[in-house]
Amino acid sequence: MITALSPLDGRYKSKVEELTPYFSEYALIKYRLVVELSFFMALSAERGIPELPSFSDKELKLLENMVKNFDEKEAKRVKAIEKKTNHDVKAVEYYIKEKLEKTSLKKHLEFVHFACTSEDINNLAYGLMLKEAKEHVLLPQMKEVVKAVKGLAKKWRKVPMLSLTHGQPATPTTVGKEFLVLASGLERQMDLLKKQEIMGKLNGASGNFNAHVSAYPKINWPSLSKKFVQNLGLTYNPYTTQIEPHDFQSEIYDTVARFNTVLLDLDRDVWSYISRGIFKQSVVKGEVGSSTMPHKVNPIDFENSEGNLGLANAVLRHMSEKLPLSRMQRDLTDSTVQRNIGVGLGYSLLAYKSTLKGLGKLELNKKVIQAELDRNWALLAEPIQTVMRKHGVPNAYEKLKELTRGKEINKETVRAFIKTLKIPEDDKKRLLKLTPATYIGLAGKF
Repeated sequence: MITALSPLDGRYKSKVEELTPYFSEYALIKYRLVVELSFFMALSAERGIPELPSFSDKELKLLENMVKNFDEKEAKRVKAIEKKTNHDVKAVEYYIKEKLEKTSLKKHLEFVHFACTSEDINNLAYGLMLKEAKEHVLLPQMKEVVKAVKGLAKKWRKVPMLSLTHGQPATPTTVGKEFLVLASGLERQMDLLKKQEIMGKLNGASGNFNAHVSAYPKINWPSLSKKFVQNLGLTYNPYTTQIEPHDFQSEIYDTVARFNTVLLDLDRDVWSYISRGIFKQSVVKGEVGSSTMPHKVNPIDFENSEGNLGLANAVLRHMSEKLPLSRMQRDLTDSTVQRNIGVGLGYSLLAYKSTLKGLGKLELNKKVIQAELDRNWALLAEPIQTVMRKHGVPNAYEKLKELTRGKEINKETVRAFIKTLKIPEDDKKRLLKLTPATYIGLAGKF
């Protein structure tokens, strides 16, 4: 939409639309409906409530179809009710009563939202939203990123490359090994996210089942609540104030943010490798790199990803720090913040897709890689002085420092020095065969 205030709902809408069924206003209303009706049905199955008999199969089907057939038109009706109530959860309750007014369930409508505070509904709705978005969107997209990075690690496992530490030439590595480091970091955070629990509660206005017990003191409400929450696929939290404390949300957002930080490192490294000429980018017909410089093929995918990861982490880390904080038994600051869950995850999703697109364009430039290595024979000072130390040669480090530091060193300089060494011939021969391109240790074997 060209008039959208947020780019996630405008320019990038098509790239993040997988999250719409989970974090839009429509989605929040629908998940509230799911929780309200599920609890209504759970109460009907409880034998300690004689005023609410078990629903018939026909009545259960009616309630199930309310969820199944809920669409944007129905959501707009809820919003119309909200304009009068000025309360979003109460609007869902009234909507349900309105829909059931002319059914056999009419006489039981006061058991809709029975003994519930709004947060009983909200926390479970958000829990379901996070659970399903994590399973169906977030983790699959993370898996694609990890798969792509691992693929490049394997493809370029043995390709030697000059390292830069502190921006200066350093001990060689391989292109694949550096991708493997990043893939490992991404995979670890992804695996942590898979294991993280999503909590839920249903225990009233201050977490003590006060209203529940006042109506039905003989019912084991903690047991009923636990079973209900677990049947939704969430982990039961028995100890809360009016709100579920949101600790688990902090864990989720921190983990996603750490995944994003590793990916940000990848974006910046690949950008630098492209700048060095180690990678070329395949040209897409019709694309323009610069409005004035026709030759340019810019690393825009990695730049877009980097920018969006920054936005994602700003939102995710704010939510992580803010959501566990609530004055006394409840304040409303979490409500407005949680409405931005889709924003934090949306910018994350957008970044993942940009990185994947960029990785798909990379082509190795072996000539540049070899030229960098050939210009840096001084790197062999490290293995030479290490072998000298092995054989007890005094001041080995200092001798190589004198030979190489701040000086132009080439193959001839290095080999001439090796020939002067008083070390066993086998080690001398190995050093003479060594080149910057072959001095990669075990990097090609990971």
